Amino acid sequence: MRSNDLHDTIRAAAPGLRGRLVAGASLADLTWFRVGGPAEVLFTPADEDDLAALLAVLDPSVPVTVIGLGSNLIVRDGGIPGVTVRLGGKAFGAIVVDGETIRAGTAVPDMRLAKAAAEESLDGLAFFRGIPGSVGGALRMNAGAHGGETTDVFVEARGIDRRGALRVFDHAEMGFAYRHSSAPEDVIFTQAVFRGRPGDRKAIEAEMERVTAAREAAQPIRERTGGSTFANPEGGKAWQLVDAAGCRGLTRGGAQVSEMHCNFLINRGGATAADIEGLGEEVRRRVRETSGVELRWEIKRIGIPLPSAS
Repeated sequence: MRSNDLHDTIRAAAPGLRGRLVAGASLADLTWFRVGGPAEVLFTPADEDDLAALLAVLDPSVPVTVIGLGSNLIVRDGGIPGVTVRLGGKAFGAIVVDGETIRAGTAVPDMRLAKAAAEESLDGLAFFRGIPGSVGGALRMNAGAHGGETTDVFVEARGIDRRGALRVFDHAEMGFAYRHSSAPEDVIFTQAVFRGRPGDRKAIEAEMERVTAAREAAQPIRERTGGSTFANPEGGKAWQLVDAAGCRGLTRGGAQVSEMHCNFLINRGGATAADIEGLGEEVRRRVRETSGVELRWEIKRIGIPLPSAS
């Protein structure tokens, strides 16, 4: 990857960019697994207009990748070619409550969204307390936990498409399904509106505490992990299939299937992205052989492997 060439080309085409544009930026520290190669160019836009300005001038052949909190993500060891966009700051981290609706930037952590709803006595969003990602990721994968899903409370979302144009999506246009949205891949979501219902603040906060306690008791949240690795197959539980295939505690390099919850992979220290992804593929192979079920990755895997790991 020729980071400086792309960086300089972008600067020449869009000299008025106000956000941070960095060539060869390390991405490992931005992911919960703490693995992965660099971004050819990393862009952190100042606001929605700044993001639109970049996309409007960027050559269509240059790939664009969006990352959020990095919780449900493996960045491969060879890094990410093209432009990686990471939203953050006040422009994408604001929350505005208006009656029963909440408008949140896509950089807002899901846990913070749940807390904001509780503070306004809005029920229905407490499940977000159990999701370790951000609003942007929740939109892309219809994130859910503890009986609730993003689709249940979603009203509309807005974002910028690859041409730099503002787009607004209603519920039907998002195409939500289990851990999936069929919204156009070239759209970078910038904010979303959710609707709650009037409730009792103390009861909502008690539900959030229950969600937190259940998560801490059952999941290795203090490890370097990426959350749930595989989506539950129809009528079943991924962790049960992984356990039945004898994969609890299985290792590869510095990566391990969690002993605590075997639908979680962890970096025990020194793991590479290839270790983690390779371990996940070995788990999928063993589950397929023992049960006939083809587990689907829930963790997003992006970038390119190093030649030695391909």
